[in-house]
Amino acid sequence: MSQSVQVCDIEDDVRDAIKKFRFRKSELNSALILKVNREQQRICVDDLIEDVSLDDLQEILPGHQPRFVVYSYKMEHSDGRISYPMCFIYITPRDSQMELQVMYAGTKMALQRETNLTRVYEVRELEELTEEWLKEKLQ
Repeated sequence: MSQSVQVCDIEDDVRDAIKKFRFRKSELNSALILKVNREQQRICVDDLIEDVSLDDLQEILPGHQPRFVVYSYKMEHSDGRISYPMCFIYITPRDSQMELQVMYAGTKMALQRETNLTRVYEVRELEELTEEWLKEKLQ
């Protein structure tokens, strides 16, 4: 029986931010960025960005620190339908500090359960985080 180790606490303010983000009414690509507060060993909201492409997100996110991103994407299908899939993206750059990688990895499953999302992806390099990459994953 394997159990995940939860390294960081998920406080109510983060739970509320996730819930509010998931159930808001928006037709724009948006991102809720979460990070680990190393000193307090808890997850906190880093940023909430409306109307942001994945290319813009690459510029905003730090290239040397892990992050969790809940991303709402406006997807136009070939038959003209529009859907708004929401994804949980775990970004863990290869050159980030080992201690941080462990804290993020140990918290990933608990946070994933908290978001209640089934589209879960991991990115090792920010350059991978493109619209083409996401469309391929969502097929």
